[in-house]
Amino acid sequence: MKTVANFDRIGEENAFAVLARATALAAQGKDIINLGIGQPDFRTPEHIVEAAAKALRDGHHGYTPANGILPLREAVAADLLKRYGVAVSPEEVMIMPGGKPTMYMSIMMFGEPGVEIMYPDPGFPIYRSMIEYTGATPVPIPIREENGFAFSADETLGLITDKTRLIIINSPANPTGGVTPKAEVEKFVKGMEKWASVAILSDEIYDQLLYDGEKHVTLLNYPSIRDRLIILNGWSKTYAMTGWRLGYAIWPGKLYDYARKLAVNLHSCVNAPTQYAGIAALTGPQDAVAHMLGEFDKRRKLVVEGLNKLPGVSCITPKGAFYAFPNVKQTDWKAKPLANALLDEAGMALIGGPDFGILGEGYLRLSYANSAENILRALERMGEFLQTRKAA
Repeated sequence: MKTVANFDRIGEENAFAVLARATALAAQGKDIINLGIGQPDFRTPEHIVEAAAKALRDGHHGYTPANGILPLREAVAADLLKRYGVAVSPEEVMIMPGGKPTMYMSIMMFGEPGVEIMYPDPGFPIYRSMIEYTGATPVPIPIREENGFAFSADETLGLITDKTRLIIINSPANPTGGVTPKAEVEKFVKGMEKWASVAILSDEIYDQLLYDGEKHVTLLNYPSIRDRLIILNGWSKTYAMTGWRLGYAIWPGKLYDYARKLAVNLHSCVNAPTQYAGIAALTGPQDAVAHMLGEFDKRRKLVVEGLNKLPGVSCITPKGAFYAFPNVKQTDWKAKPLANALLDEAGMALIGGPDFGILGEGYLRLSYANSAENILRALERMGEFLQTRKAA
């Protein structure tokens, strides 16, 4: 049976493959500590759960508009105005089944053979996967440890060519935890004014997970690029709602209707009770968000301190998200073989840096969205492994 050729170019997110392996090993009775998947270990706040249950009891179990119910789109607009002082119309907001559909739709709109799409490296693997699927040429934006894993405006702008159609940026960033400073963002925006035909996808899914007084810089605050700016955000990370599959996008101009038509063709709509849960999340008490952030901060400090005590390992302090990206080049291990061996032999699941791009070699991604107890146990296992096991 012959398939369409571009399907051979589809990649995947290896965090799910590692999750499957870890789950299978645990089913065999092995004690596995999973620091691989980017998923908060907290329960979804109870008032959000109750809002979904009430919606079902009230009969909200049918189709909704493809772009989402108006009260939720209004709640998103109000939340952005409250947090960032930026005016967004509910008619620019589209409710999505998670964050990935916004990546898919954006890249599908601009990707085709003969054009270029820029993306962070190391970065979320679905960016490159979908770029290659469309036949476009992926152009990596180097994300370097010496820059605190922030992107460089000058380096990014220097990669733009007449073939560039879309630039993807991500801050706070997965997998590195890097946060790009406001001055660098503003330099990037200023430079983009010369490239009016190039669209921007800003992945801001971790916008509320920041530490040490850092403030998120949303690209929505820059009018000069609003007419070609797509924003990706959602509830998964902030409200411990990964499995609810609820996200949103802000689309400019005619791109909005393209996205709506894609939604009609792909998923019809986001399930109704989840949308009511989303309203409760944005309009209800935010104390659970503050609590989770405080716990992540404590774990972040544990992780960085512990990693820097391990032989051959160094780790700069992440400023956002809930990932550490330790440098393991001095261990003499390649990153993916090390990640595989840690899972198989030490019962510790994490992700090899090359799963996030070429520049990820020499690094591991470790999620601290797990309990402090499990983090300390995992670091102890990693230390024992590195002391006794030489690179193959």
